[in-house]
Amino acid sequence: MIPVLHFERTELAARQDATCRAMRAQGLDALLLFRQESLFYLTGFDTFGYVYFQCIVLTADGSMTLLTRAPDLRQARHTSVIEDIRIWEDRAGSDPAGALQAILAEKGLKGARVGIELEAYGLTGRNWEAVRTRLDGFCRLEDASDLVSRLRLVKSPAEIAYVRRAAELADRAYDRAVELAAPGADEGTILAAMQGAVFEGGGDYPGNEFIIGSGEGALLCRYFTGRRKLDPKDQLTLEWAGVYRRYHAAMMRTVLVGKASQRQRDMHAACAEALEACEAALRPGRPIGEVFDAHARVLDGRGYRAHRLNACGYAMGTTFAPNWMDWPMFYTGNPEPAAPGMAFFLHMILMDSDHGEAMTLGHSVLVTESGTERLSRSSLELVVA
Repeated sequence: MIPVLHFERTELAARQDATCRAMRAQGLDALLLFRQESLFYLTGFDTFGYVYFQCIVLTADGSMTLLTRAPDLRQARHTSVIEDIRIWEDRAGSDPAGALQAILAEKGLKGARVGIELEAYGLTGRNWEAVRTRLDGFCRLEDASDLVSRLRLVKSPAEIAYVRRAAELADRAYDRAVELAAPGADEGTILAAMQGAVFEGGGDYPGNEFIIGSGEGALLCRYFTGRRKLDPKDQLTLEWAGVYRRYHAAMMRTVLVGKASQRQRDMHAACAEALEACEAALRPGRPIGEVFDAHARVLDGRGYRAHRLNACGYAMGTTFAPNWMDWPMFYTGNPEPAAPGMAFFLHMILMDSDHGEAMTLGHSVLVTESGTERLSRSSLELVVA
């Protein structure tokens, strides 16, 4: 089976080499990769099979073995460059952690220093306990959750091209939402049109659900079940992402229906000013905590301290369910420096429960050599349908 790859083999090999160099710099003999994002980044492997026990053993000299279930055998062959694939069997009393230990023993890693991605949705508490118990006394495990994540943060030109395409699809989805937002419009119809715009453009499902809420639900920034139709005077909060080859570019807007109150207009003006201040603060070499500080300075100065959040965005990249949020996040004091090639989602969120009014504004950006580039073509103007 010839794999369908979305990156050149040379680029995937370079990523693997960089990972091995980072491992050696940390004194690690091997790395247990449980994050699906890491598997996709290093090999192209694309699946949701990570919800069960699934791991790549990568040694410091570059050898690589995937341990997974039978349904992902052909998935790995079809989507990745992985050649050594081992299957743990579905049966009563199955022991994938034992199979993992056997692979480590085969590779001569008894007594070795082995990094492990503990920050991984597939490595549940039960699975981690099984791995820890099996490897206790066999090798020395060390948390290396951020090793590949740091490498993933700065995007290659090929990755940036996918992020840009994702941003185009996000704009198309917003166009459809604005067309449909009107008194009597059904939230479900709007959601279907937005997701349809992404699929029609060759895109993918997002890492988490598109977020939609109207009326009182407009003050929520998480998906929840249950649809409603828009009132003659209403507010509609949307948070969504264009997704292409698993790369995300998120956006956020609150669209008003019927009429905008003066307070909502003021809230929108504050969000727009804060977003522009954040873009100005996101500069290569500067700590990204300064971006949140710019957000807080504007919103607090306009009297909205009680209605804002304690973070204003996060990195964008290739992410898998259950969410599209990537590391790192914009919050006060975050020392992580920005660098060219990083992509981020900036979101300004005001939820005023005292007045029952919401306002949001956000889009994805790219850090350049000199500053920040907006990836969205959509206007920041307030939309009143």
